[in-house]
Amino acid sequence: MSTLSNVKSRGDGAESPSVGFASNSIPKANNSSQTGVSVRYAQDPGKRWYVLRATYERAEKAYDFIINDDKDSDAYIAMHFVKKKVNGKLKRVKAPLVGGLIFVYCAENLVKEYVNNTPQISFVRFYYNHCDTHANGTNPVMEVDYESMMNFIRVSSVDDDNIMQIDPEYVHYVSGESVVVTDGKFKGVRGRVARAAGQRRVIVELEGIALIATAYIPAAYLEKV
Repeated sequence: MSTLSNVKSRGDGAESPSVGFASNSIPKANNSSQTGVSVRYAQDPGKRWYVLRATYERAEKAYDFIINDDKDSDAYIAMHFVKKKVNGKLKRVKAPLVGGLIFVYCAENLVKEYVNNTPQISFVRFYYNHCDTHANGTNPVMEVDYESMMNFIRVSSVDDDNIMQIDPEYVHYVSGESVVVTDGKFKGVRGRVARAAGQRRVIVELEGIALIATAYIPAAYLEKV
C-alpha cells in the first residue's frame, strides 16, 4: 500500500496506523481547551463531521485529495495493522479499520461540492443514516457529533494490533454503564465495558456505523462516568 503524503510517523520510524493522526497525539486539556482535542480538529460551529464512502478501495486517495485541498476542510481515516502474507511472507501491513469510509470535517456546502462537483474524487458517495428517515421517506446523510468523533479518533489512533471493528453479536456488555480509561495507551477513551474476543475491552460506538473494541483493559484502569 502506498504511503500518503502526510501519514504521521512514530518515533521509531514506523508508520502510525492512523492516516492523518499520529498515535496518542491528542493532548490533555489545558486552560484554553476543555476537550483536549488536537488543534487540527478544533471545534468550529460552521463545520460538521460527515461520513463518505469511497468505491473500489479508494478511500485513501479521497483522503489525500481532501487534506491537500486548499479549502477549509479536513479528513480522517481510521487505520490499523494486520498480519498479511506478502510474497509468501507474513508481514504487518496497514489496512482500513472501518473499510471504505472517510470522515470529512467541513461546512455542508463544501461536502456537497466534494460529492457532487469534484471530478478528482468522483468515486465518493454520501454514507446515509439508515436509522433515521426524513418525512419524504429518504435517509439523511450520516453525520457524527463532535465529541463522538474525537473519542473515535482517540481510540483508533492508538498503535495496537488488537484494536478491532467487531460485530455486535460478539459483544457481551458487562453492564450498561459508561466508563473512561484512566491509564495506559487508551487513556481518555470513553465507552462501555464488554467481553469481546475473550477479553475485557472498552467498546466505542459510532452509532449506525461501527463498534470499535480496544485491546485488553485492566479493571484498575476503568472509571465509571
